Amino acid sequence: MHSATATSVAPKPANGLAGLRHWRHDALAGLVVSLVSLPLSSGIAIASGAPPIYGIISAIIAGLVFPFVGGSFVTISGPAAGLAPALLAIMAALGGAGDADHVGAGYPLLLVVISIVGVIQIVMARLKLARYAAIFPASVVEGMLGAIGVLILIKALPLFFGYLEPIHAHHFSEYLTEIPHWVAGANGDALTVAAVSLVLIFALVSPLGQRFALFRTVPPHLFAVVVGAALAALLGLEDAFLISVPANPLSGVQLPDFAGMLERPDLWKAALLGVLTLTMIDGVESLATAQAIDRIDPFKRRSEPNRLLAAMGLSNLISSLLGGLTVIPGGVKSKTCIEAGGRTLWANFVNACCLLVFLFVAPALVSLIPKATLGAVLVYTGWKMMHPRIARHLAHIGSQQVALYTVTLVVTLFTDLLVGVLVGTALKLALLTAYALRSSGPTSCPGVLGIVADLFRDPVIEEVGSGERRRYRVGRPLVCFNAYKLMEPLDASQESGTVEDVTIELTPEVRVVDHTAIDGVFLAMDAATRMPLRVEGLDPMRALGTHRSAVRVQAAKA
Repeated sequence: MHSATATSVAPKPANGLAGLRHWRHDALAGLVVSLVSLPLSSGIAIASGAPPIYGIISAIIAGLVFPFVGGSFVTISGPAAGLAPALLAIMAALGGAGDADHVGAGYPLLLVVISIVGVIQIVMARLKLARYAAIFPASVVEGMLGAIGVLILIKALPLFFGYLEPIHAHHFSEYLTEIPHWVAGANGDALTVAAVSLVLIFALVSPLGQRFALFRTVPPHLFAVVVGAALAALLGLEDAFLISVPANPLSGVQLPDFAGMLERPDLWKAALLGVLTLTMIDGVESLATAQAIDRIDPFKRRSEPNRLLAAMGLSNLISSLLGGLTVIPGGVKSKTCIEAGGRTLWANFVNACCLLVFLFVAPALVSLIPKATLGAVLVYTGWKMMHPRIARHLAHIGSQQVALYTVTLVVTLFTDLLVGVLVGTALKLALLTAYALRSSGPTSCPGVLGIVADLFRDPVIEEVGSGERRRYRVGRPLVCFNAYKLMEPLDASQESGTVEDVTIELTPEVRVVDHTAIDGVFLAMDAATRMPLRVEGLDPMRALGTHRSAVRVQAAKA
């Protein structure tokens, strides 16, 4: 039996006007976050095929919208590295991508796609559909993010080498063949700045660097930018190797070209695929990021997925209308906010205000940042997303998780994000069906079609008790495709404040419990501060790995 016991906790900081009482903490955290957000947002914009100003605009919009809509507590939103490859590919399909200095021909049409995504997200939030983002298997999501990390890293290499010629590659294999050209055309001074910046980042995040309190509080990206800018000045790096921010940031900003999209039926298919891709990645990555930040929130608060989706939709709509990129919660900036003492979304608001000051008061200061340092930051970001420890962690959970991760990663690299996730999810469905058919389960087997149907049906067959005590009897497979139907009443019980005891009973009819579902249950148990939450019937099942979140199946037939 696994249990979590309610503990007495102090009142938790809330968003809105009530959160202003924590202004000292949020003001400092917002300032620190802005120093990280400025180079990171600029780098993500460049990786997305757009000048830095467009990434900064989207970060500002997010900071001005999220505190008034809510949905999370310390997640800092803005342009996300995870969407950069998708934005670049969509822009290229709509007419052409740009670079650090020029806007591509496809950018105004990309803004149309982003605005449509924003409207869809608002509608989905109103219909409370955010829960469906959780149906994608965790290992598939990790594979998608790993592939994105590889793409970010390889696409950052021209910046890293100081290669200024146009990039003609569009697919992963083409980028691989271009690497020798980037090396041959590298600028020695820019490469020196990039190498020093990257070594500094890795040194500061190493166990030795983390022994110093300053390096634990202030992110390594900030030190890299400061040292990189100083080194660039010392080496006399030319303006072509520095990021460019116009004296008037609003001059020449691109706006969505709705009329142009209507006049180009030949681009509608590419636009539709772009909308589907961004909607899916936005939902999956935002939910995964929010859950990851909830786990390290010192106050153990839980994000509200539908409100978070509404905030993203409104931010995306406004950002696109003002020429900015997509908006999504960011892991690096959110962790920075927590480490700097941030308590509410007002830290995101302060972050936006500081970015406005940087743009309109000190644009020359922003223009001191070397593109090579941004390349180093992106190389490090990509490396973090594809780090080998992710595969090692999945190996502890089970070899099948490594297979899902690897297949999704490889297929995504050689096709696209949407195909990669769909193939990985289809493989997960096939694996779960095979596990359920092979397990002992009940004496009567519903067959392949029956098993597949059960994977999507509500796993709760009976709710026993009312008032202070609840028992949820689970009688079907509990997997990523249906676990949200169990989590919804659990979340409602947690938020009600009237339920004092909850039990999840896994009956012998539960043929399989997958990694995504049981990990969600454990997360709910860890966060259950208002009521005890326990699981019965899990221990008799056979684990397919050494980790507590390994797949569980009923004992195999003799």
